[in-house]
Amino acid sequence: MPASTLPRRLLLVAALCTGLAACDGISLERAPAVDYVLLDGAQAASSQWAGKVMLVNFWATSCATCVKEMPQIVATHEKFKARGFDTLAVAMSYDPPAFVARFAETRKLPFGVAIDNTGVVADRFGKVAMTPTTFLINKRGEIVKRYVGEPDFPALHKLIEQLIAEG
Repeated sequence: MPASTLPRRLLLVAALCTGLAACDGISLERAPAVDYVLLDGAQAASSQWAGKVMLVNFWATSCATCVKEMPQIVATHEKFKARGFDTLAVAMSYDPPAFVARFAETRKLPFGVAIDNTGVVADRFGKVAMTPTTFLINKRGEIVKRYVGEPDFPALHKLIEQLIAEG
């Protein structure tokens, strides 16, 4: 094979692997270790995600796209929750806690909701500033995909299926 095509093929393989659940020889970035408090006051940590496929969604009540996509986040959670999938919605530090609590209650959000009062969780996930920003994490605690803006939900569901099927 000509030397000039080798780098292009490696780039293609790397690009394909970032969109797939896992590729031999390609290491994925580990999700950061974070501690957070849920709306009900319960202390939680990312260490509790071990063995689960996790969707971590950074959002704000003032974000129109976040509000628009939330029913699809809920539907995704409901579709996969019995199969080792969980969701965490992380409200941004600038979002008033009363607004977040009211939103979660009126929409009956069926998953954990945390308020990132100090911004530490957003910082650890790569200084998240844009909402919505969503991370999909595999059972080994590796970030498989980062979405800025609303995800393509059919493609997201396909990827979740792949990650759940992983041993």
